[in-house]
Amino acid sequence: MQPEQQLAELVRGVVDIHVEADLLARLHEGRPLKVKAGFDPTRPDLHLGHTVLMTKMRQFQELGHEVVFVVGDFTAQIGDPSGRNSTRPVPTRDEIVEGARTYAEQAFKILDPDHTRVVFNSEWLGAMRFDDVIRLAGKYTLARMMEREDFKQRFAEHRSISVHELLYPLAQAYDSVALECDVELGGTDQLFNLMVGREIMREYGLRPQIVMTTPILEGLNAREEGGRIVGDKMSKSLDNYVGVTEAPIEQLGKLMSISDGVMWRYYALLSARPVAEIALLRQACEAGRENPRDAKLALAGEIVTRYHGPQAADVAKQAWEAQFSRREVPADMPTREITAEGGAIWIPKALAEAGLVKSSSEGRRRLEQGGVTVDGQRVTDPKATLVRGGPYVVRAGKRAWASITVK
Repeated sequence: MQPEQQLAELVRGVVDIHVEADLLARLHEGRPLKVKAGFDPTRPDLHLGHTVLMTKMRQFQELGHEVVFVVGDFTAQIGDPSGRNSTRPVPTRDEIVEGARTYAEQAFKILDPDHTRVVFNSEWLGAMRFDDVIRLAGKYTLARMMEREDFKQRFAEHRSISVHELLYPLAQAYDSVALECDVELGGTDQLFNLMVGREIMREYGLRPQIVMTTPILEGLNAREEGGRIVGDKMSKSLDNYVGVTEAPIEQLGKLMSISDGVMWRYYALLSARPVAEIALLRQACEAGRENPRDAKLALAGEIVTRYHGPQAADVAKQAWEAQFSRREVPADMPTREITAEGGAIWIPKALAEAGLVKSSSEGRRRLEQGGVTVDGQRVTDPKATLVRGGPYVVRAGKRAWASITVK
């Protein structure tokens, strides 16, 4: 590709870029760019939210550029404060080592292992002496650090900010100095840290890296409101994620649980299909020419194929069809979110809050009459509850269906 063509492809789906003209100029230099992205191995598994960024890394690889996968085994001991309203707990060394091992393995489900350089930032950060750290800290001001939104909010609310948290953006920035990067990629929540990297590189006499951020993928229980996607980001701690290494039927089942509106967000961030093709499919679904359920199944099948292969995806599709379609679960089944106090909600109350019955008392009568099923299983115990989680496929009578997530 010519530099202008590369640029058009690379900025697709990007939220922030600093600076686009600089990226084009470097592409015109005709050399492979050094593209860095860092991952702190605080948890052992990657989920689809992580893959949004990794897909952009793969795109750089396919255009002939060098990708550096930075395993933040040193920075994980500090804990990234991005978006936190309290100090992050520090994982043990054993947790970090195990996370680092599995991160690298799972990353190669997306990245080309032959064109990926894996490095551990303890290599240079662990070798720094205390006077090196002081000199690094001297290259950035406290006033600039406190411009960061999460620090500013915590300070205003009199929440604690530990001094070591202030060092995290500097440590991440020094990764770019050590590697002399052309480009650093990160999620939108990483923008402050990435921009610190530009400043610190200047302080060390290096050409500042180009910063590019990718969107944050919302979790399975997100919803569409007024044309906007509302919900927490995908996270293992919130149990609203699809793991890269999860079994095919688990991946497919979770993806089939997302709402129709959120499906198009997932298409935009996860699918390899051309943007124009996705737009035509969405138009067809909204006009009633295509079934949204079929579009969702196609997306789920594409993702399962990516991580497990086409045969596993076909088996998962058949299993899902056997579990749901043959029970005649309606394709336009509404999705509902309800709140449980104490971790569980009485099923008759859940039916009422989901709009399947008019009241809890009616819900109890339906249940006692044998008209209530949860995930295909008849429920008759008048004290039965739904625990926090889901989504649950719930039926109350012949035509009242809903996919219910309990929060």
